[in-house]
Amino acid sequence: MDISIGTLQLNRSNPGHVGTGNLVDVSKTMYRDPFGNVTNDIPEGVKTKGTFESYLLDAMSSVNDQQINVSTLTEKFVTDPDSVEAHELTTAMAQAKMSMNLAQTVIDRLVSGWNDLSQNR
Repeated sequence: MDISIGTLQLNRSNPGHVGTGNLVDVSKTMYRDPFGNVTNDIPEGVKTKGTFESYLLDAMSSVNDQQINVSTLTEKFVTDPDSVEAHELTTAMAQAKMSMNLAQTVIDRLVSGWNDLSQNR
């Protein structure tokens, strides 16, 4: 059974492992008031955190933006060397490399955690 929630697609291969209930769309932010009641009505001025999916997409978008920035700076450095300082390009490359390494580490840990969870069924 394939289920789609926003851009996330889930494949429920064995209902006995996951349950037979309906999946809940978690793309809507929920708010828990001071009395413990959960509601979709978020009071004005209250800051909420997004979903895990939106956090990951924002993080990957940031890594991608840094890679694009390095590419643009490199192109400018080659075509018009006076417009870009060498240390600016070197710093941008180091930041992009560190972001990519961090993203790869997070992805590896998520996959490892998922594999551990799936083996403990």
